[in-house]
Amino acid sequence: MGCAPNASHSPVFLLLMFSGAEVPPVVLFVLFLAIYLTTMMGNVTLVLLISRDSRLHSPMYYLLHGLSVIDMGLSTVILPQLLAHLVTHDPAIPAARCLAQLFFFYVFGVADTLVISVMALDRYVAICDPLHYPSVMNRQCCARLLALCWVVSVVLTMLHVGLLLPLSWAADAEGNVRLLHFFCDHRPLLRASCSDIHSNELAIFLEGGFLMMGPCTLIVFSYVRIGATILRLPSAVGRCSAVSTCGSHLTMVGFFYGTIIWVYFQPPSQSSQDQDMVAAVMYTSITPLANPFVYSLRNKDVKSAFHRPLRGGRVAS
Repeated sequence: MGCAPNASHSPVFLLLMFSGAEVPPVVLFVLFLAIYLTTMMGNVTLVLLISRDSRLHSPMYYLLHGLSVIDMGLSTVILPQLLAHLVTHDPAIPAARCLAQLFFFYVFGVADTLVISVMALDRYVAICDPLHYPSVMNRQCCARLLALCWVVSVVLTMLHVGLLLPLSWAADAEGNVRLLHFFCDHRPLLRASCSDIHSNELAIFLEGGFLMMGPCTLIVFSYVRIGATILRLPSAVGRCSAVSTCGSHLTMVGFFYGTIIWVYFQPPSQSSQDQDMVAAVMYTSITPLANPFVYSLRNKDVKSAFHRPLRGGRVAS
């Protein structure tokens, strides 16, 4: 596709997904503000409980601590900018800030994907090889795995965003590029480009395949082995206990990967921008909101750690 004479390498992007919405902006502002504050409160509470309570100083909670930090970052990259647009009624975002938002969104999003798969590995070792669990999944191993997740996330994101930098954008007469989305995501950005985007699409396909097939294979392998181990347990109580330790993680795996597949792996002819927007709201806003509550409400240790200070007890150091 050729570029018009007014194409630009550094335009001003207009995020117009909610500009024509039937819902009043004040209602959307209150809704997303409540989502953001609840997300931050839930994840900060979980991080503090895991940090301060010695009963939660285990590999599973160390990884959950890392996941909560990522969820807070993911929400902070998207929602404050959206709230500012709803308040000012100004959907404009400069190109540099738009690409910065895309960069950090991908860093946190890819890290989220990888950490969720590492948590499946943690459950596999805990249930299938409990005798070696303390030595295999020790704090140093968890720290290295989390660091590896961050390194892979940053490298892949730099590659992905770097391919966007040479593109030109189909700007209007005022130098603005209209994006029917509520944040700077790669799919609406590529739709608005007038440059050749075949290399971008290939990179998205290869990177997406790696990020889906690798973690998904690890998750499926872990839970197939976990299921086989649980079925061999002689006690019904033991089977229920083992299943309960995996329930929260399985819930979030289905929710997180389901929305990602919905947005990024549908053929363009079968997807609509409204469907993309709904799914994007789910994994950028609802998933970080739900994670701390799913993991805490289904977990006796976290609930006990939360109730001890409320009962006037002193949190173990």
